[in-house]
Amino acid sequence: MTRIDTVQPADSVRTVDALAEAVLAGGHGPLPSGLTATSVFWIHHGTRLAGGDTTYLNQYVLVRVGGAFGGCAFEAGEIDPSLCREHSGAPLDVLLREAPRPLRIAALDACLAGADPHRAAAAAGRAEPVVLPAGAPEVRAAARDAAIAGLLDIAPGSRVGLIGVVNPLVAAIRERGGVPLPCDFNLKATQWGDPVTTDMHEVLDRADAVVCTGMTLGNGSFDTVLRRCRDRGIPLVVYAQSGSAVARAFLGSGVTALSAEPFPFSQFSGEETVLYRYRAAVDGA
Repeated sequence: MTRIDTVQPADSVRTVDALAEAVLAGGHGPLPSGLTATSVFWIHHGTRLAGGDTTYLNQYVLVRVGGAFGGCAFEAGEIDPSLCREHSGAPLDVLLREAPRPLRIAALDACLAGADPHRAAAAAGRAEPVVLPAGAPEVRAAARDAAIAGLLDIAPGSRVGLIGVVNPLVAAIRERGGVPLPCDFNLKATQWGDPVTTDMHEVLDRADAVVCTGMTLGNGSFDTVLRRCRDRGIPLVVYAQSGSAVARAFLGSGVTALSAEPFPFSQFSGEETVLYRYRAAVDGA
């Protein structure tokens, strides 16, 4: 894999709330008070991959700001469709301050993606674009999860905490010699019968490396995962459809590597789409 180094600014943030405050102050592009959330919308969809026995039910809230989209997954019943009518056309700073958390993350994601699009990062050599092949969902999911697992530099037998379980990613970790430690609030077992714990702290204490999804941004657990991995000095790879530009802001400040998949996400197309892989800079690299 091509090594992509990302150098972090000296004033890198340590929490999601601190990042939002920095964005509100104009520290990451234009002032949000001068930007408008042209469109707020949400998607509810179900997926069951061939050969699997798990139906994934996912909800996303999305925000469009100019040419950029931001997105965040949320739990069923957490927010109401009426927020699309209430917040479309709102100033972005209002969403960042007052909206329910998933919508705040989506707005923050849109703001950061607009100021620094992933495609521009790739053009500048700060990210590696990975083209997912056209085809069936199973083909595209396997390619996507292999790209994510490819960000893990693990020795055989390494325990890899998986905060947010995606079955093809479990398989991809095993193929690289890792031992998955799956954690999820909504699943009891993987496709192969591995028990899935709901105790994130148990996984974070045992893991030699951690992969977490962008859903942790939406449910508020990202800061805990980030801090624990930082304190233990273990790699943290983030797979982000939710908040891909938000997670990018923490490269080198706890996040070791990132697979960023901006909207429209791979599951919504059968054509070629692109995700972007980032790695934090390593001293002396």
